[in-house]
Amino acid sequence: MSFFKVNENCNGCLACVQNCPASALNYFDQEDSRKILHNMSLCARCGHCWRVCPQDAIEFKALITGRFDLVTTLDLVHCKVCGEPVYTANLGNTVSNSTQQTVEPLCPDHKGSEPVNIWKKLASKRASQ
Repeated sequence: MSFFKVNENCNGCLACVQNCPASALNYFDQEDSRKILHNMSLCARCGHCWRVCPQDAIEFKALITGRFDLVTTLDLVHCKVCGEPVYTANLGNTVSNSTQQTVEPLCPDHKGSEPVNIWKKLASKRASQ
């Protein structure tokens, strides 16, 4: 999604292109049309293009609002004791494949309690013998 917006007021004067200090704007003429290009990775978000545009064609607000766009959705694995999210399923698979061991879905609060629970079970078995 492009955060650089140009509205219908643009008349192609190129004031923005010629005054961009980061060279994030460019243009080319092709047959009967002028195409204005914006490179977000070069953009310094300084707002100079917006300030120099005589037509108020650049909608700079989209560049400075700092909103987040959804880029991916991943499945979560939850702690088997309390149900809190612990890691993503993909991360669990990556770690399991790398270590050749199954990753126990335990949150930090319960990670230490699992060995303690096993020890308590073993201790109670010994006590009953």
